Amino acid sequence: MRRVGIIMGSDSDLPVVSKATDTLKSLEIPYEVHVYSAHRTPERAAEFARNARAEGFGVLIAAAGMAAHLAGALAAQTTLPVIGIPCRGGALDGLDALLSTVQMPSGIPVATVALNGGANAALLAAQMLAIGDAELAQRLDARRRMDSEKVLEKDAGIMERL
Repeated sequence: MRRVGIIMGSDSDLPVVSKATDTLKSLEIPYEVHVYSAHRTPERAAEFARNARAEGFGVLIAAAGMAAHLAGALAAQTTLPVIGIPCRGGALDGLDALLSTVQMPSGIPVATVALNGGANAALLAAQMLAIGDAELAQRLDARRRMDSEKVLEKDAGIMERL
């Protein structure tokens, strides 16, 4: 199975990235996490992205706040899918990160999830990998059923209380 590469622009993004790693672990998807900055270590980030396919990665996730150029910088160096997680913080509380992540030029796509959307980034990466992996697709289906059952249990609990 191909791995998911997770790059965060700063170690302060770890709480958001932890949601992604927890989700990947639950789906038995291998991953690797690094801290590379689009601005402070641009050569290292570019090298990682350029070599990612050959190194066994199938999808990259980039978590960054404020200027949040990381996802775009990685996407410019690879044709692997890149998922951007804009992180809350700074003077604009994540709006700047969101806009930086979604405003990509034609030809360099980046999929974008919600602010601090680590779990959804991992689920989207899993869905991409599951296109060619029937066992992973089954694990995703099982997770959806489990999530649905949890909601129905909460509904029943509310009905009992009211």
